[in-house]
Amino acid sequence: MILVYQWCIAMPILIVATIVTAITTIFGGLLGFGKWAGYYPPHLWARLWCILMFVKIKVKGRENIDKKTSYIFVCNHQGAYDIFAIYGYLNHRFCWMMKKSLEKIPLVGLACIKAGHIMVDQSSASAIKRTMQTAESRLRGGNSLVVFPEGARTCDGKMRRFKRGAFILSNEFKLPVVPVTIDGAFSVMPRNTYNIKPGTINITIHHPIPAPNHVQDIENTMKQSFDCIQSALPDNYRS
Repeated sequence: MILVYQWCIAMPILIVATIVTAITTIFGGLLGFGKWAGYYPPHLWARLWCILMFVKIKVKGRENIDKKTSYIFVCNHQGAYDIFAIYGYLNHRFCWMMKKSLEKIPLVGLACIKAGHIMVDQSSASAIKRTMQTAESRLRGGNSLVVFPEGARTCDGKMRRFKRGAFILSNEFKLPVVPVTIDGAFSVMPRNTYNIKPGTINITIHHPIPAPNHVQDIENTMKQSFDCIQSALPDNYRS
């Protein structure tokens, strides 16, 4: 019965909402309101995806961050619903660091570009350099950044090894790293299905970790972030 509701009632509403949100974001960006249009319409859109699909989000640790401070948020990547949970309930303005391949999604890809999100291109050394330059320009503007340092969704719920990109940016711009644990998104929608299971996603915002002072400290910051995120996961999801 729940699948009938999801696919016949909720999904058509969400498809329309996605189109409207993408168009609003695109035109907002074209008119010079990229910061507003890139956050608030998608923020409401993400909440709608959770509400209509009976996915409850619980957040702990908002008191650990300051809305007026820029951070680099690093999150584990359990499933597609990580996007909705963070966009809808982190309650901190940010831009995403996301795969360049997402540019190809009709409307949504263009909306992401106009919203100022950072499209990660790893096709060559020069492409990686351009990605880092784009990230630098976004962070100079006072934005926060959300990154999934594992690079892709987990296949089994367990955390995977982190990549260095987010921590290099933290070192370069002296921005604190905020580890964020997402628990429950793997049960709601793992990467091997399009069906969404009603449930609860718990988000834990940990205390900020000071930016590494030297390049040599990046590995330590990565390990500290990894351990911090993992500490709020059940044993079966720990690496």
